[in-house]
Amino acid sequence: MAAIVAIWLGAWMLVAQLADRPRVAKGPGRLQGLLAPLTFGVTLLWLWEVTVRALEVPRVILPAPSAIWERILRSTDILWVDFVQTFVKGALSGFAIGVGAAIVFALLVDRSDFLRRGLLPVGNFLAALPIIGTAPIMVMWFGFDWPSKAAVVVAMVFFPMLVNTVQGLAATEAMQRDLMRTYNASWAQALLKLRLPAAMPFIFNGLKISSTLALIGAIVAEFFGSPTRGMGFRISTEVGRLQLDMVW
Repeated sequence: MAAIVAIWLGAWMLVAQLADRPRVAKGPGRLQGLLAPLTFGVTLLWLWEVTVRALEVPRVILPAPSAIWERILRSTDILWVDFVQTFVKGALSGFAIGVGAAIVFALLVDRSDFLRRGLLPVGNFLAALPIIGTAPIMVMWFGFDWPSKAAVVVAMVFFPMLVNTVQGLAATEAMQRDLMRTYNASWAQALLKLRLPAAMPFIFNGLKISSTLALIGAIVAEFFGSPTRGMGFRISTEVGRLQLDMVW
């Protein structure tokens, strides 16, 4: 145990020294910036492996990284089918539809005070609804295959993306908008040359939030009904079989 602690402290000091080095954007210095996270990750995996083996932790509680890697190699065909079902069909398609619809509706909201005052409060309310409540409804409406998971993802990503885009479109200053009017710019010209560039930080923030929600929504939705494939289906099934290495 003393040797394990000593190696861990040595790796910790090495990572601290690597992290304190000034970052270089180009050349070999850029590769040096990857040494700190790589060293930390490898050390963490090694400590996990050694601790599990030394303490003889049961595999149903915490499998070793080597056991997880072995299971991945033996189940690549199953994992690939689950990946396509959940990520490509459910999460990615729902993400694209939800984000695209949110941007279109944000442009409509920007043009209409009625939609801004009526839709945004409703959107904020619906965005706060837990997925546990909406997922069973979507499964019953759209069936047990991937369209119901995509519908859950659309419902989860639509309103966060809508709110961020609307806020971004309103981020320009009054003086900037007045300047565009003095140039006799149309609404479309002002949108493309001023307001959309100013809204990009908000849009990318919405994309970051939505990308996380999309995968969570697709996986959780599969807990409430799915064909015999998918990441959520695999997790719930393998937990019941006490195959924690497959769950990891």
